[in-house]
Amino acid sequence: MTESHAQPDFRCGYIAIVGRPNVGKSTLMNQLIGAKVSITSRKAQTTRHRITGIQTTDDAQFVYVDTPGFQTRHSNALNKTLNRTVTNTLTASDVILYVIEAGTFGQADQQVLDLIPADVPCILVINKSDRIKDKAGLMPFAQQVAARRDFTAVVPVSAKLRFQLDNLQSEIRTHLPENPPVFGEDDITDRSEKFLAAEIVREKVFRFVGDELPYTSTVLIEQFQQEGDLRRVFAAILVERDTHKAMVIGNKGARLKDISTQARLDMERLFGGPVYLEIWVKVKSGWADNEAGLRAYGYE
Repeated sequence: MTESHAQPDFRCGYIAIVGRPNVGKSTLMNQLIGAKVSITSRKAQTTRHRITGIQTTDDAQFVYVDTPGFQTRHSNALNKTLNRTVTNTLTASDVILYVIEAGTFGQADQQVLDLIPADVPCILVINKSDRIKDKAGLMPFAQQVAARRDFTAVVPVSAKLRFQLDNLQSEIRTHLPENPPVFGEDDITDRSEKFLAAEIVREKVFRFVGDELPYTSTVLIEQFQQEGDLRRVFAAILVERDTHKAMVIGNKGARLKDISTQARLDMERLFGGPVYLEIWVKVKSGWADNEAGLRAYGYE
């Protein structure tokens, strides 16, 4: 532990990031810690796991927990598991960031708000505030949402542009308990490289296939080997039907090639070394509605 981390007022705690799907939770966490450890896409329900991102400063360690967007549209085993992850994370956090989209508040937002424990400090984070052309209208909107709960603070931000993120982090720190750091000062996540590799491939599937592919697809890393600086990654994309397999592969394999290339480049940036990546597409029907299968595929 460095001398600065041994100081009596050093703070460390867990910060849950919650909200309905697609409000920018993963982008917010990635920007706060300065590295991409949680995947993003326009497709709802991209985040499916409890992802921890870590940032350590001279006087605090922020342990952010990105959660899946709380789901109300589907009731299969996958969504029940994801929703359980959200509720478990909320009760174990020191601070909660409740993220909404500027100018938009609906039933799905309220359902997430209703889950938040009353005894945990909660900051209302209004994301995508840069999209509001009439800035004067942002204040009444913020006041309207803030009236729904006793928030400790209201902070409009733009995660994408890093607008107000330093102010948000300063506000978070005031609510963290005085604790020594839990992780090393250079750690950015508690997830393994194998896990991160699977998430990167899954992100590219969503980005390149888009709305054509149902959300019930996942990625398994069948082999992850390291030889010096080189990482050899062998991944399988699981889909539920042959038609979905054709979507992922694309005309003459072009789409799968794009997915593989972009995933490899992201892995090389994150891991800081060369990556050899092979990807197959496999049909595994019914995997998203089988709780035993979900546990086998790493869902908590």
